[in-house]
Amino acid sequence: MIKYLGSKRLLVPRIVAVLRALPRVRTVLDLFSGTSRVGHALKRAGLRVTANDHLAFAHALARCYVAADAGRVRRPAERLLAELARVPPAPGWLTATYCERARFFHPKNGARIDAIREAIAARDLPPDLEAVALVSLMEAADRVDSTTGVQMAYLKRWAPRALNDLELRVPELLPGPGTALRLDAAEAARQVEVDAAYLDPPYNQHSYLGNYHVWESLVRWDKPEVYGTAQKRVDCRDYRNPFNSKRRIRAALTEVLDALRARWLVVSFSDEGYLARPELERVLADHGHVEVLEVDFKRYVGAQIGIYNPRGEKVGRVSHLRNREHLFLVGPDRAALRRARDAAAAPDAAQLGLF
Repeated sequence: MIKYLGSKRLLVPRIVAVLRALPRVRTVLDLFSGTSRVGHALKRAGLRVTANDHLAFAHALARCYVAADAGRVRRPAERLLAELARVPPAPGWLTATYCERARFFHPKNGARIDAIREAIAARDLPPDLEAVALVSLMEAADRVDSTTGVQMAYLKRWAPRALNDLELRVPELLPGPGTALRLDAAEAARQVEVDAAYLDPPYNQHSYLGNYHVWESLVRWDKPEVYGTAQKRVDCRDYRNPFNSKRRIRAALTEVLDALRARWLVVSFSDEGYLARPELERVLADHGHVEVLEVDFKRYVGAQIGIYNPRGEKVGRVSHLRNREHLFLVGPDRAALRRARDAAAAPDAAQLGLF
């Protein structure tokens, strides 16, 4: 899966352990699905998952990893990706924008990305098969990018991986049904009734549209006007997510929680978020008993590398290299919540053999 600032890769086994331990949980809503790493893991664990995200690239990931049924899609996807791999390079909008004016990809790979994306657009593909093709291309591009993991800037010199050849691979598709939505979080919460809901909202100033604007443009393929050194989409200037606002985040979270139609809630939140643990516990207490699991983590890769200016010069020191992730478990039965918390906190919970 793509590199992602808010990835819950190391937390996923604990999230799965929680939802397995809660009683009578068969259906789950992943309300802010992002890469769909969590939704994919929950589907693999045998749950019926609805994944929602309002960004186009995240919706494509949800269609691929949650909604697509491997039994129906795998063979057509293998044939399609083999055809797309043979499309000759043809530099176009993406090459000019992200290989020449910016340096996110080497031009040889930019030309292939352009050609493959145009070939996908020219086919009248079923939605799930199109999503698989787009995700394969997105992940192939991610493996040869020249960034530290976010698209706010690119490296001064080519990353070694950027010189590798672009390679399409079949994503890790899972058998069985699932659902992918592209709605505002509160609207999705109102529409979907499930046994449990998992919430991993944006929690500070980092905008996922701004951080992953290249993927958004690759999936939309609207070839937008761009600006700045990073050649961001112009709509990044006007994009306002209340979860990225210290002033508005509590009201936004409250609206979503009030709209949810789920017996159990699992909420993931970092200690780097705008809402501190005591305030979150007060907000969540309106929806049931609250238990908390705290997990220590390395901060994201950019923090490990340091602070640099656009010329690639180190200009500052990062204040800290570790943070704490909290899993808030909410529901009507405190004893059940404690059992689920203890199951996720067990030493082997992070090594369940699922991932």
